[in-house]
Amino acid sequence: MNVPKFCTTCATPLARIELAEDGGPKTRLRCPACGWTHWNNPTPVLAAIIEYRGQVLLARNAAWSHKMYALITGFMEAGETPQEGIAREIKEETNLDASALNLVGVYDFQRMNQVIIAYHAVADGEVRLSPELVDYRLYDLPQLRCWPAGTGYALADWLRTRGHEPQFMELPRPVDPAAGTVPAAS
Repeated sequence: MNVPKFCTTCATPLARIELAEDGGPKTRLRCPACGWTHWNNPTPVLAAIIEYRGQVLLARNAAWSHKMYALITGFMEAGETPQEGIAREIKEETNLDASALNLVGVYDFQRMNQVIIAYHAVADGEVRLSPELVDYRLYDLPQLRCWPAGTGYALADWLRTRGHEPQFMELPRPVDPAAGTVPAAS
């Protein structure tokens, strides 16, 4: 997660200050020159459980070193509703047209300072992946394994609505090359 070091208004280095807020004291970054404050609010992220030809479409991001498949996700843009945003993301990432968008739920993903707004979407068309994705797979509901974080909880909740008890996988943990160890899960 990138934390700004300089004021976005006047480029002065930011200082950590204690603010008394409704929920109690909070440490924030504030510009000593102009008073601009970095509130560090969570970013809204949209996610889609895409039902395509009777199966669920999961995709693999080109930037991922491991071969994990996940939901289609993307950032909500200014001027669009969450429904418009997830339909746009589905089209941009897979070339599919979404219909029957239904809210699954809202999930915190504190590690990335995000709030995930997850939808179930029925999609039609021919899959053509964006350059951000390198592969996709179609899964029958009993084949799906949920990851114990972020969008994995949305997938688990949706599976329950379909009468399937979700099965959770263990996430691969990166090896610390300097220490030659696997760090503890966070």
